[in-house]
Amino acid sequence: QVQLVESGGGLVQAGGSLRLSCAVSGRTLTAIEWFRQAPGKEREFVARIWNVVNVQTALYADPVKGRFTIARDNAKNTVYLQMSSLKPEDTAVYYCHVWGYDYWGQGTQVTVSS
Repeated sequence: QVQLVESGGGLVQAGGSLRLSCAVSGRTLTAIEWFRQAPGKEREFVARIWNVVNVQTALYADPVKGRFTIARDNAKNTVYLQMSSLKPEDTAVYYCHVWGYDYWGQGTQVTVSS
């Protein structure tokens, strides 16, 4: 059974940083994504990481480019999302997801105060 468990969310002031973790069990890491959902809004893509010929490759949504970094530790089967220069509009529940499958974590709340 595939399980994804997010952690690392919390309350931070604007301009601050947080690092989210997504621990994956039940399958080898393939392409893993982060999404987020703010109150009253649809869930939106944040970032994706996958391997291309053993080279980690990442894709970012425009609103987070240059501020967020996605990385993976294959030995720990964990994907991270390092978030810097946080803005109030980054406030949302953050979810990790296995690309191409309907596997989602339970989410972790990130709140950025102004």
